[in-house]
Amino acid sequence: MWGYLQDFDLKMVLINAPAGDRASGERGIAALPDRVDDFKESIIDALEWATALKCPQIHIMSGIVGPGREDYATAQYVDNLNFAAKLAESLDITILIEPINGQDVPGYLVQRTAQARAILAMIDAPNVALQYDAYHALMNDEDPIEGLRANFDVIRHMQIAGYPGRHEPGSGTYDYNAFFEACDMIGYGGVIGCEYVPETSTLDGLGWAFRYGISAPRDQDADD
Repeated sequence: MWGYLQDFDLKMVLINAPAGDRASGERGIAALPDRVDDFKESIIDALEWATALKCPQIHIMSGIVGPGREDYATAQYVDNLNFAAKLAESLDITILIEPINGQDVPGYLVQRTAQARAILAMIDAPNVALQYDAYHALMNDEDPIEGLRANFDVIRHMQIAGYPGRHEPGSGTYDYNAFFEACDMIGYGGVIGCEYVPETSTLDGLGWAFRYGISAPRDQDADD
């Protein structure tokens, strides 16, 4: 993987810590009290991968929690994030948490930006921050620009997707131009990741980014 990144002059800016058994429905294990040992092993693996890839950030998913277990799970999530942060600090790696809307992932512990912000306030570590996804904000009826401004001090990475549908940015009803302008005006210097499901294929969908100078029209690609 590292050789591939070097060959194409790319940088790995973010990886996910192991998120459990996706086939059985798990979406993270960091907030699950019965998976503490598994979590500690997984974060050690993630830090090894991040170090090998020279990746500065790791996203740790909380997991799906049953009704009435939210407070207990939040306490466990905070404990595990503190554990991960201490290991990551000496490696100069930042731990990220992300709100994921409950329509796409029912039962996910951290669904809204305000929840994530509250969890960050419980953590005694400078290297834990917010991964802000404008698509999830929109799914929660939150204004991404307001969310950006209100949480800029703790945002270290951002993601986008078309809303609704989670296809290419701009494929839905939300116009990202104003959001990008707000990022520039507020001075965001990080990466904006594109986390979406292509409507047809990845290559066919890349035209959306041409006006931002980060892709080329398909006919131009074909001539090169």
